[in-house]
Amino acid sequence: MPADFSLSPLIAATAQWLTRAYPPGGGALDHALAEAQARQAVTVAAWLRYPTAMDAALVAVAGPGGSSGLDRVTGADGTEAAAGEPDPWRTWVDEVVASWAASLLSTPGLAAAAMEALAGSPHLEGAPVEFRRLVDPDERDRRAAPLLRHPDLLAPIAALHRDQLLLRLAA
Repeated sequence: MPADFSLSPLIAATAQWLTRAYPPGGGALDHALAEAQARQAVTVAAWLRYPTAMDAALVAVAGPGGSSGLDRVTGADGTEAAAGEPDPWRTWVDEVVASWAASLLSTPGLAAAAMEALAGSPHLEGAPVEFRRLVDPDERDRRAAPLLRHPDLLAPIAALHRDQLLLRLAA
């Protein structure tokens, strides 16, 4: 099984967490553009964090840890669970991947470095992939996701595991 398939639930849940924590600006188009940017950032971060099929398989078996730590950092702790059990998708949120994605979204130079670090990755084999909205967002992308790209707002999440990301990019 290709590594990206076993990372799909983690990528979807972590991107959803980011777009809920840092909601888009206007209507449906803004929401779609913000979601695309979050998904691209989370995909790159997940591929960096879990570079092999074995890594992806292990996180699929063990689980990524959930969103509770991130919820505490953003002040959203307990808001989803107030009505009862938390949403099941929240268990698939990966704190490290969310932190790395926040760093990539808020620091354009890191996004470019991350793409360079993925060169030759098994995740990129056999499929043409483009991460333009992450690496080179246009004005429409920026307006659609002002909170998702705001360095000061993302700082608490990005700071959680930024050092690990920088070590991974330096390797």
